[in-house]
Amino acid sequence: MRGNPDIRNLVAASLLCMAFAHDASATGTELAKDLRIDPASCLGAGLAHDHDRTVHLCSALIDNAKTEKADRIKALIARATAYERKDMIDRAIADYDGVLRLDSSHADVHNARGELWRKKGDLPKAVADFAAAIKLNPDHVVARANHRALAQVAERQGALKAVAGKPSFNCATARRKVEKAICDNPELADLDREVQAAYVRAAAGKMTPQQARTLRREQQEYISRRNAEYGRPDYDLKKAMRDRLQKINGIVGY
Repeated sequence: MRGNPDIRNLVAASLLCMAFAHDASATGTELAKDLRIDPASCLGAGLAHDHDRTVHLCSALIDNAKTEKADRIKALIARATAYERKDMIDRAIADYDGVLRLDSSHADVHNARGELWRKKGDLPKAVADFAAAIKLNPDHVVARANHRALAQVAERQGALKAVAGKPSFNCATARRKVEKAICDNPELADLDREVQAAYVRAAAGKMTPQQARTLRREQQEYISRRNAEYGRPDYDLKKAMRDRLQKINGIVGY
């Protein structure tokens, strides 16, 4: 019997029928509630964080055509939560989809599904779900926090995308060979921009006048050497840029 799921299901069904018959005969005049559509066990397993049992019991409830809409929604939410905790994200999202098909007014479900979309890296869908949750419940603190955080992430990504592969100077006015080489190589362009950004941050930081003079002098020397030595067989532009970035960021320190 261990290796045959059909037999196990038949036995389980028989036990449920026996329980049903027992309860019916015990009352004598009224039918007992069909255990197959009683949400108590499914929800109880969810509250107990027994994820495997939750999936098993709630699946039976969800698949039963007699299950009432409200109980089906509860079972879908419970099973989605169990799937999420088992790191079965796609199945959890599918269950939340099922809830919203039955009733799209659940702000918490929109928020929960949005968090799963964010975990999968689908930021547009996550933002849409957080926005839907806020529209349904303007006071939904978690959804608002999620939406705000994701908007900031999207803004940063957009800003980074806008400057990706662009150096700190205008390539349209570049005249030196080294500048043209940087403009033609996205990796070098990003490095150049990072070096300049690090220099600006360091210059704005707290340092003694002597440290500030040293920072300016070494930056000027780095640029002059880069311009003069680029093209020589023994000059590695990428290494020079990385070394300068490390120096400014304090790996050697000022």
